[in-house]
Amino acid sequence: MSRHSPLLTLLLALSTVFIVISLIAYSQISFEAAVRGLKIWWEVVFPSTLPFIVLSEVLMGLGVVHFVGVLLEPLMRPLFNVPGTGGFVLAMGFSSGYPVAAKLTTRLRLQGNVTKAEGERLVSFTTTGDPLFVMGAVAIGFFHSEQMGIILALTHYLSAVLMGVIYRFHAPFAITSAPLEKNSLPLPLRALQAMHRARIRDGRPFGKLMGEAVQSALNTLLMIGGFIIVFSVLIQLFSTIHLTQIISTLLSIILGPFGFPPAFSQAIVAGLFEVTLGAQAASIVPDEVSLVWKAAIASAILSWGGLSVHAQVASILSETDIRVAPYLIARSLHALLAAVLTFVFWGPLATASSWFMDKAIPVFAHVKAEIPTTSWWETLLLSGGLAIGFSAILLCTSLTLSRMNRSKTR
Repeated sequence: MSRHSPLLTLLLALSTVFIVISLIAYSQISFEAAVRGLKIWWEVVFPSTLPFIVLSEVLMGLGVVHFVGVLLEPLMRPLFNVPGTGGFVLAMGFSSGYPVAAKLTTRLRLQGNVTKAEGERLVSFTTTGDPLFVMGAVAIGFFHSEQMGIILALTHYLSAVLMGVIYRFHAPFAITSAPLEKNSLPLPLRALQAMHRARIRDGRPFGKLMGEAVQSALNTLLMIGGFIIVFSVLIQLFSTIHLTQIISTLLSIILGPFGFPPAFSQAIVAGLFEVTLGAQAASIVPDEVSLVWKAAIASAILSWGGLSVHAQVASILSETDIRVAPYLIARSLHALLAAVLTFVFWGPLATASSWFMDKAIPVFAHVKAEIPTTSWWETLLLSGGLAIGFSAILLCTSLTLSRMNRSKTR
């Protein structure tokens, strides 16, 4: 159905009218759901995401993204078919979670550092959950197991990297961006030269740069908060009118003959809309269901991200010509890959984690625990450390590849 179709317009109008009537009919339930969404945004999303968006804007204004772009060009271009500046998005996206990668990709596209096709490739595999959410809230908070955190994190991020390799073939004949700097200087000096030139071109005093970074971050977070509240209300309304139960029943009927445990249908429906609710629903599936299935479904839900996140990403990308359709296809493939990798690595990872984590809470334990909470500065330090560590790994790999290429050309 084309977006210009009058039938689509009618369908959207009728759906909106139905939602408005439901809001009026269940006003108290809607209000409570909105308050829950606001609480999640204010207590979790806002303090954990604001520092990253501000700092990433400042780093881009200082030319650090060009520095990273030159250093990681030997790695990012052959592996993911994106320029070296994509390494900055990859590190920040993996460490700070969705939708920071979409925000950074949009900035790179607006500045002309990536082409349309490269932007579509980049946002498709760098949009992931942050490690603190995957290993803290989901693994320990829902499954009460540190070992489960290792399994979920490895399958989630490894499948994202595989998605990047697969998506390097997306739009194979599209134009590519030119390398930032290419001369006879050593790679680190070229990177410093590119950073200095980018800083000179930007020309903003540091105070103005900080002010605009904070303003841009607040605008983005207000948009994210609006989506979180709206989807919190929608999910509660759909549950109240039993729409989610109907979809869950249909899903279990369709997937049941293929050996899919019917108990997971409700978790999948919840995860379709919101990642946290879906992961929690997967963790409370009855004990008779195999634990590897719980891990696979939770990993798939984490990789899918939820329609709430997709709406945020679509809103951010709307500033550019980057299409949302390749991103949505990538999210579906990412979920499938994560689930498959969970089944593949379950045995070896379970054995290895039991060797190295003798004091960890067993993955089979059934103890009640609260979702671990950390202060905003602990979140910033941990996430920043992860970003620096991941960037260091990328940098070492890129320098090694650069030296190998130089030795071949001599």
